[in-house]
Amino acid sequence: MYTEKDLVRVAKRENNNKRKYLVVNALQGKHIPVEPQKAFAMFDELADILIHEYRNEKVLIVGFAETATAIGARLAIRMDSYYMQTTREPIPDVEYLYFTESHSHATEQKLIKTDLDKIIDQIDRIIFAEDEVTTGNTIMKIIDIIRNTYGDSVRFSVASLLNGMDEAARQIYEEQEIGLHYLVKTDHSSYSEIADSYQGNGSYVTDLKELPMPEIKEFTATDYRNGRRLVRGKDYEKACDSLWSQIEDQIDLTENKSVLVLGTEEFMYPAIDMAYRLSKMGIQTKSHSTTRSPIAVSKEADYPLHTRYELRSLYEEGRTTFIYDVEQYDKVIVITDAKDTSLAGVSDLCNAIFKNGNTDISIVRWCEE
Repeated sequence: MYTEKDLVRVAKRENNNKRKYLVVNALQGKHIPVEPQKAFAMFDELADILIHEYRNEKVLIVGFAETATAIGARLAIRMDSYYMQTTREPIPDVEYLYFTESHSHATEQKLIKTDLDKIIDQIDRIIFAEDEVTTGNTIMKIIDIIRNTYGDSVRFSVASLLNGMDEAARQIYEEQEIGLHYLVKTDHSSYSEIADSYQGNGSYVTDLKELPMPEIKEFTATDYRNGRRLVRGKDYEKACDSLWSQIEDQIDLTENKSVLVLGTEEFMYPAIDMAYRLSKMGIQTKSHSTTRSPIAVSKEADYPLHTRYELRSLYEEGRTTFIYDVEQYDKVIVITDAKDTSLAGVSDLCNAIFKNGNTDISIVRWCEE
């Protein structure tokens, strides 16, 4: 049983007038380095609720990018349901359902209609997986789009770690017969005031491109499964099994007391999963990932994030991303599904890692070839 104190850290959004605060979950494996077994224990508690509630239904889990992609993938693996995530990345030769997430830094979201077409007549329910639901407006937008596109044959539910919906919003969902499942009920009424109380005087590192590139080891893994496309939970798990086997074959994991496994942007689950497998070997392991979200950092001890590194993205030239609070480890493994892993993006990320005393850095690119 989790409490608000366990899961909620209030941070300041930067350059976002729609919502001044951001809820940072210390156990989620996104912004804050976390021991992977703690992230999986939290995801699995939510999965247990859904397994009990929908054991007799055929389900599609939709994970919301960026921050809920790992949650959604884990739910689908535990339930052996269909899975796909929303995305902001371009996918060739597909048709999309477009919707917006107005409070987000990157507002445009897409769900691949081409894949949804294939199974819409085979499923009973779509469950949207989120880290937090505040107003429920974004999810209602995509539900309306799906209903207008496919009719009313499919039912809907929402599964989130946190739920901050007020009574009026909850009433709308109840009237629409949309199920709500969550671990912790939150009250957002004080969050803006809490965020405003922090000075935002942390360390902002923006000059990584001026540093020399540290020595890194680069590897390629095959048998890639793209979570942005329709996949069965157990098939995604088997692909992660293959990824792990290839990492074991290519990277020396012995003689390491501490390892960080980093994901990149929407690509979160494999990093947490590989970190979890390492932890089962008795290695002290943590995971988190880069993000598009520009969150203010601050020196206060109770503030969740203290140092921010500004990076050029591995995925797209001209896109700015961030990594927060990098620590020192015996080994760092970056796992990405960026197709070309641009030199600029690799340079910035590895310099942020290197700047914190990490000298053993490997990059694994998971791809179809």
